[in-house]
Amino acid sequence: MPNTPPSFTYDESRVRDVATLLEALPYIREFHGKTVVIKYGGAAMIDAALKEEFARDVVLLKYVGMNPVIVHGGGPEITGYMQRLDLPVQFVDGLRVSNPETVEVAKMVLVGKVNKDIVLLINRHGQPAVGLCGDDGLLFRATRKVAPSGQDIGFVGAIERVDTGVLTHVAQDYIPVVASVGADAEGNSYNINADEAAGAVARALGAYKLMFLTDVPGWLRDPADPDSVVSEAGVDTVQELLAGVAGGMRPKLQACVDAIHGGVSYAHIVDGRVPHSLLLELFTNAGQGTKIGPLT
Repeated sequence: MPNTPPSFTYDESRVRDVATLLEALPYIREFHGKTVVIKYGGAAMIDAALKEEFARDVVLLKYVGMNPVIVHGGGPEITGYMQRLDLPVQFVDGLRVSNPETVEVAKMVLVGKVNKDIVLLINRHGQPAVGLCGDDGLLFRATRKVAPSGQDIGFVGAIERVDTGVLTHVAQDYIPVVASVGADAEGNSYNINADEAAGAVARALGAYKLMFLTDVPGWLRDPADPDSVVSEAGVDTVQELLAGVAGGMRPKLQACVDAIHGGVSYAHIVDGRVPHSLLLELFTNAGQGTKIGPLT
């Protein structure tokens, strides 16, 4: 009687899962041991399901041998608390105008609440995280910043120096989570734009990648057209067009330019409203969002 192969049920979903893993394999190999700085913001910080997925994605990056460093703001929460306290909310060139009361609220919200919420979430998904801010270990030394248009925006800081000692020490065993506040040499506190902070951290660490989670599909040629995403651009092109960019995308693109000029290999702007957008951009051929590199 001839031998016949055992019967089996063909499960297309399992084959697709295997194909996805095989597609990710060369990227995992390429990124192993590399540092990726992730600016966490937008809807991914607000929507409960997206928060859980972000934490799982970051934990996965750590498990496959990457070194994720999270830098976060918390603009909507800061705005919410300021409105409850009847404090004025004003932005210039995408930057929050900050008087001393604004900075006090920002520190309370970012360091005391948002940072700890992110740390707890990552801890719960299987990797220990440690919360930091620019004051810890003299991480950020700031100076007073003027808006690109030349307007005075108060106690908004420009990062003069990043002391990576505390970050590299923490990152050996933990996932660092950094709140974007800092101080100057005289001890004055500053609200620091989280996009700028992420770019400065990426430069100082010599990160391989810098990633921004946003509430748009990427950098749009036409801000009114969500289908006009620039999928890839060189840093020289971004720099040429930067003066014509308005709103919150401008500090993101400026941070990308500064990061690439500072030695970061690639910067990415991805839609944080899309589940697992980090993994889609890092580990799939199609990618997601805008990739900015050193060449046109």
